[in-house]
Amino acid sequence: MGLFGGKSSGGESGSGAARFPRHSSGWVHLIKHMQSEESLRVLDFGPTSAGNINFVTAMGHSIYMANLIDDAQSADYRLPSVDSQPAEFDVDKFLAENLDFQGRIFDVVLLWDTLDYLPKELIQPVADRLYEVMSPGGQLLAFFHAGAAPGAIAQGKATEETALCRYHLTNTDVLELQRVDGRNVLQTQTNRQAEATFHRYSNFKSFLAKDNLREVVVTR
Repeated sequence: MGLFGGKSSGGESGSGAARFPRHSSGWVHLIKHMQSEESLRVLDFGPTSAGNINFVTAMGHSIYMANLIDDAQSADYRLPSVDSQPAEFDVDKFLAENLDFQGRIFDVVLLWDTLDYLPKELIQPVADRLYEVMSPGGQLLAFFHAGAAPGAIAQGKATEETALCRYHLTNTDVLELQRVDGRNVLQTQTNRQAEATFHRYSNFKSFLAKDNLREVVVTR
């Protein structure tokens, strides 16, 4: 489980790759919340980002990081196939080993586009698990690849629009994206499907974007 607080325990993934800016209305919404509150607990998904750690701690908040995407591809979480049926995903084992936060409760979750890269069996359980570890009124930011072509997804072809990126925080309305590797999205969700995924949450706010990323902020 790649969870830690305060500082990185390893090198920053993709540190040599170029970064490119992207306007984010969802981040604008969330940074205002973070600037108006004190001592928040922030959960940031994705490869290690020393910049994100420094950014959040400089605001007076604590940060914890988790990266689910690589672990979700492991054969360790595939149950043995029965009667020639495809192997099922061991959701309970995955949640226990990767989303056990040892009693920590979070006020802000930066989920980014993690759900698009997870096996479909994990999407709802992960959303529900995050609900359980968020404080009432806590906010979660998620992205979805609205424009990904079904053919490219089926063939596992990563494009500029669907390749896995690390999201780096800035003190503006712009995020800095950094391509991590050639991993492609496994599926996409419509706005209605995303709203259904977060049905347990008290509020769902969607932001229009000019590119192929749909942004949502949900409130616990």
